[in-house]
Amino acid sequence: MNEFHDRGPRRVGQVKEVTSLANPIIKDIKALTNKKSREESGTFMAEGLKLVIDAIELGWTIRTLVYAKAAKGKPLVEQMAAKTVASGGLVLEVNEKVLSSITRRDNPQMVVGIFETRWAKLKDIRPKEGETWVTLDRVRDPGNLGTIIRTADAAGASGVILVGETTDPFSLETVRATMGSVFAVPVAHATAEEFIAWKKQAGVSVVATHLAGSVDYRTIDYKKKPVVLLMGNEQSGLPDRLAKEADALARIPQQGRADSLNLAVATAVMLFEARRHLLSLSEGK
Repeated sequence: MNEFHDRGPRRVGQVKEVTSLANPIIKDIKALTNKKSREESGTFMAEGLKLVIDAIELGWTIRTLVYAKAAKGKPLVEQMAAKTVASGGLVLEVNEKVLSSITRRDNPQMVVGIFETRWAKLKDIRPKEGETWVTLDRVRDPGNLGTIIRTADAAGASGVILVGETTDPFSLETVRATMGSVFAVPVAHATAEEFIAWKKQAGVSVVATHLAGSVDYRTIDYKKKPVVLLMGNEQSGLPDRLAKEADALARIPQQGRADSLNLAVATAVMLFEARRHLLSLSEGK
């Protein structure tokens, strides 16, 4: 695939009007719904003016800004367009038919941004006292991953580490579910072996949720060291080789007939419990 940002000459400050679904730039943008295309181009799509503003303000590199004709002249849209061309990006003005095709929505957002993918490097992560990280083993559901990234942001976590074969945090579905938090929360990925090696030298306390967990999650000391919350796959939970690396195997007491929680819900419970402990430490309680 030819990367759309390298296709043909481009004049700085140019706004290109596109009305055809057959336009090669539009075809390349639409291809970003495919993981292989995202990996080859090193880019991904984010919908909505707020997300575009947040991403640019947080220093993410925008390659292409797409906006609907109806948004033309709106001050914030014009500002984002100016920032896009100033950074060497391309600005496209399109009709609603093209926007719907790009986003796969009947009522699309008025603004779409194409950004460079950014991964945190596991070897560079050195958790500090008071920090909480989330590690997800083989998370498969884009909605779960997006919700967890959003919740990690809300709970003040420092980042998310993906282990093994996981869903893509830069897929359209995941980015939507993060509600923009994908731009604020560092995300790293690693093999199980890489994570285990990192854990041994990172000076962290790993707290894993496990159906066989013997410790009530509320009684764990989340304040001794930087905490890594280790959460298992939606269907199979944590494999033994990861579970045995945990410093504590936690359980979340439940009533009723349900024997487990949704992964995103369980992660939220753990994140806010860790936050509660850290807040009590900072308040001297």
